Amino acid sequence: MALWGTFLIALLVGARAELPGCKIRITSKALELVKQEGLRFLEQELENITIPDLRGKEGHFYYNISEVKVMELQLTSSELHFQPEQELMLQITNASLGLRFRRQLLYWFFYDGGYINASAEGVSIQTGLELSRDPTGRIKVSNVSCQASVSRMHAAFGGTFSKVYGFLSTFITSGMRFLLNQQICPVLYHAGIVLLNSLLNTVPVRSSVDHYVGIDYSLLRDPVASSSNLDMDFRGAFFPLTEKNWSLPNQAVEPQLQEEERMVYVAFSEFFFDSALESYFRAGALQLTLVGDKVPSDLDMLLRASYFGSIVLLSPTVIDSPMKLELRVSAPPRCTIKPSGTTITVTATVTVALVPPNQQEVQLSSMIMDLRLGAKMALRGKALRVQLDLRRASSPLALTSTLSKDCEK
Repeated sequence: MALWGTFLIALLVGARAELPGCKIRITSKALELVKQEGLRFLEQELENITIPDLRGKEGHFYYNISEVKVMELQLTSSELHFQPEQELMLQITNASLGLRFRRQLLYWFFYDGGYINASAEGVSIQTGLELSRDPTGRIKVSNVSCQASVSRMHAAFGGTFSKVYGFLSTFITSGMRFLLNQQICPVLYHAGIVLLNSLLNTVPVRSSVDHYVGIDYSLLRDPVASSSNLDMDFRGAFFPLTEKNWSLPNQAVEPQLQEEERMVYVAFSEFFFDSALESYFRAGALQLTLVGDKVPSDLDMLLRASYFGSIVLLSPTVIDSPMKLELRVSAPPRCTIKPSGTTITVTATVTVALVPPNQQEVQLSSMIMDLRLGAKMALRGKALRVQLDLRRASSPLALTSTLSKDCEK
């Protein structure tokens, strides 16, 4: 019984899980671009390492090493890759750090001081970022793992006590190497948990598309990493700005991603487009009214010819009145995605009338049209472009036309 109860609970939890309207896959081919930005960020953070002063005594010699500053980072070998459980791993091997610090030496009453250039060689860093979803739906860095080591250090001592420094260099460089080893990982942890998360917190998860609708692209669950890609599920839901709490139930099939040849893949479900279409419908944007000069001349002639029999029976003061064409979508359009293509089904009311000046308009026709639009979609930069072509129109009025519209939403 306990086993069946556990199984039933698992089914109920799975049934309640919200399906994504949009999926994004980042493959290992895209990591080369990410790595270059990551290495620049890493270099900036390592330059901010604060190393405590190193003080010591050897016989009658007192030494103080202070103002240690990282001047440059030279990378010989670096690799960025996905790793299950850890998400993102960065490995740096055989790198070197250029350092500059101030030396001070006191022997009895003799004092020597100045600045020295040094190098830390054989630097190895292995750090991993664990990514997750925060309560607001943003992606965040939930943990940073780190291992770092410096195999050797060299310092070019000179000046009056150069031979003495040569004697003490083993103690000084060993101490500096120990301190440097202790400082690299805390800096990377702070960079990931504090700095990166502060940047990610500025990314909105709900924003307006135009003055009609907005979009919710919050993350639904933690990103999932494999050895070759990182998959993320987003809500991908539109909403009218006048009803920000409204949401369309997602009953569409979950979008699928199978390929890994390119850098980035994006998949949308029917829900993504249905929520956009219904949001525009609820916002009152899916209607068009053309009056007088706004009606194209060829369309004006076609309408007058089609309704010639009705127009000639009207009063002479009305016959030459401006034409009015009103197109109003009467129900939320729906999108259907199949291997053969994408179609959008629209039911609209078309009203044709004459509008005599200072008189009530004279309606010539009012009809309901069922339209089936073929949709071709493509990502152009940051915009999703949709080209619509009229494939089928069913209405009492037989019109042969082609509708082509580019919309950027």
